[in-house]
Amino acid sequence: MKILLIFFTFYLISAKVGVSRVSGYSGGGLMIKCEHPQYKTKPKYICKEPDGCSERKNPGVWDEWRENGDVSLYDDTRAGVLMVFFRELKAADAGTYRCGVNVSLYTEIFNELQLNVKHDAKYPMHVTKTAYLGEVSITCQIPEEHKVHVCKEDDDHICQNISSFKVTQMNGSSERNEDRVFTVSISNVSVRDAGVYWCGAETRDTYLTFISLTTKIQLNLIMPPVVSHEGESAEIICPYDSIYKSKPKSLCKGKCSTRDRNTLSETVREEKETKTDRLTLNDNVTASVFTGTITGLTAEDAGKYWCAVTLERDLNYLYTHLMVIMNEELNLTKYEGDDVSIQCKHHDEDQKSFCKAHEACMCVKDGDSLETIRDDRFSFSDEASTGVFTVNITDLREEDSGIYWCGAHATTKVNLTVKKDFSMIIIISVCVILLLIGGFTLTVWKLRHKRRVMLHTHLPTIPSDGLLYAAISFQKHEESLSDAAVRFSKDDIHSDYAAVSRRMRLN
Repeated sequence: MKILLIFFTFYLISAKVGVSRVSGYSGGGLMIKCEHPQYKTKPKYICKEPDGCSERKNPGVWDEWRENGDVSLYDDTRAGVLMVFFRELKAADAGTYRCGVNVSLYTEIFNELQLNVKHDAKYPMHVTKTAYLGEVSITCQIPEEHKVHVCKEDDDHICQNISSFKVTQMNGSSERNEDRVFTVSISNVSVRDAGVYWCGAETRDTYLTFISLTTKIQLNLIMPPVVSHEGESAEIICPYDSIYKSKPKSLCKGKCSTRDRNTLSETVREEKETKTDRLTLNDNVTASVFTGTITGLTAEDAGKYWCAVTLERDLNYLYTHLMVIMNEELNLTKYEGDDVSIQCKHHDEDQKSFCKAHEACMCVKDGDSLETIRDDRFSFSDEASTGVFTVNITDLREEDSGIYWCGAHATTKVNLTVKKDFSMIIIISVCVILLLIGGFTLTVWKLRHKRRVMLHTHLPTIPSDGLLYAAISFQKHEESLSDAAVRFSKDDIHSDYAAVSRRMRLN
């Protein structure tokens, strides 16, 4: 019996359907979508040509993200698209790739990708955005004239598309003319929306789409600050998504991470109230809210609090600020031009604030206490060992009057009143009155002097100018030697003047 062995050699026929140039930035992300709509369920792969494409990376499963080396892959069988995600581009990633599909045992088709990794100190950009629950606006910048793309990292650090975004283009202004700035608005923001977002430029080619992610945005969500007075109680209300109602929850002060965690209290998995010392924590799974109530507030209770939900591998949390207003107030009255020094106690070396605002909660913005006053007349000095920092204000003005808060989360109310100095006003008023009197006197003197000059100027100086002469005649009347008479005649040129002194004898 003879056995005939026949060996067949199969040759794989590869067909290149296109060449695309893809660019990304070192340290940034890159998403490549290779489209094969006519081969939706066929096995797809990506490989790098310098090694002869001997190592082909493929998802292994359909419709699920899988890590394969330094990339993550997703085979979307509904659209016939292979998605390749470079989480952090490196210089070594540059080169020529094949993004292909196995049509049969003998045939494959692929797109050639020429990947260029750029080095630019400007990209990727890292931005931290802190906002309240509700609606959030994110500003991102892309380096090229392409469609903007925004995505959010999931638990596997894959940047997934966000369909609920509204993108509005703004007029860009930057050092390079090709840069553009976009505002991305997220509506109905909930706890689940916190996390890492990316935005970048999307480029569409014939057979593929690639997205160069250039701006990383860390979105932190906070709740409005909780403000209460020393000795009173405060409620910290923590909303959470209904899908987490069966998860353990905790309220943490200061740090609240999986590694370094300062847990104040933790609930059980069903609706129940737990109480430890001055803290009561209640989880209302019906309303999807758990509440921490702290009684007998002290300065040490003030600070940042985290509402945490324990997940399988991480925490889902948001935070708020508890501000404790100390009972002792400072009431200061000064005059314009004076200087003042205000001493503020701080209970945390990293938290010092001096803020002018009608309400204490207005001094908290984007999760940080701000020194909202920007004026060269204000200066700060700190003595860490005494737990006091001093605010110095020079050359006080009336508009400096108002309510100030100093001390950050444990804060003291300062009522500053700056009045006008009336003694100075009186001196100035007297000086003004004297000046007015002097001015009036000088004016009168000048007017009188002017009249004299005018009178002297109009008197005739020679006979031909019409000067009238008056003749004076004396007559002797012996019967009345003491009488004196002067006669003036309007009609006569000459007038008689008679003046006889008593006991005068005229010969």
